[in-house]
Amino acid sequence: MPANDSSATNPPLATPTAVRLPHYTKADQAEILGDGDDPFGVAETGLTFLPKDEHFGIRHGHGHGDQGDRLVAHAGLLRLRVAIGDVETEVAGVGGVAVAPDVRGQGLARRVLGAALDHARTMGPRHALLFCRPPLVPLYQRLGWHPLDTDVWVEQPGSRLVAMPLRTMVTPLRDDAAWPPGPVRLFSLPM
Repeated sequence: MPANDSSATNPPLATPTAVRLPHYTKADQAEILGDGDDPFGVAETGLTFLPKDEHFGIRHGHGHGDQGDRLVAHAGLLRLRVAIGDVETEVAGVGGVAVAPDVRGQGLARRVLGAALDHARTMGPRHALLFCRPPLVPLYQRLGWHPLDTDVWVEQPGSRLVAMPLRTMVTPLRDDAAWPPGPVRLFSLPM
């Protein structure tokens, strides 16, 4: 989801609304990002990622109702157990964030992440956490996320524990939430 402004060539969408999706399939992902082998640009990490439990999306189209509407943005969400230093807690893991290339630069990432985070606030965790490629850090910072400058360990198949090569970012889900100091360990695959 590179931050690029293509609004000069693409007319803006009429104030699109992010909604909770009943499901999210590989075909839905392809509708947004195409059929490439590495739609998120993370294949070189060699990591295995978890599917998300909750899905939020934005549709745009010229059909009647949902007919003919195209999915143009997505964000996925799930609850994960983590240890931060010596504190065990849960976070809302955010992943699968995608905006179709032809509609980037129109605030769709903000809207779809906003819908996911609004839901995450009802789930209990005090923070949301995501992993992103380094070029996307400035975009997420503009959206209120903060990069962690500590080691983050995630599980991988075969009971391996590996250091996350992507940038880890967090955002509070409550006004009084302060991220504890110390290394971070997910008790699962990354999301």
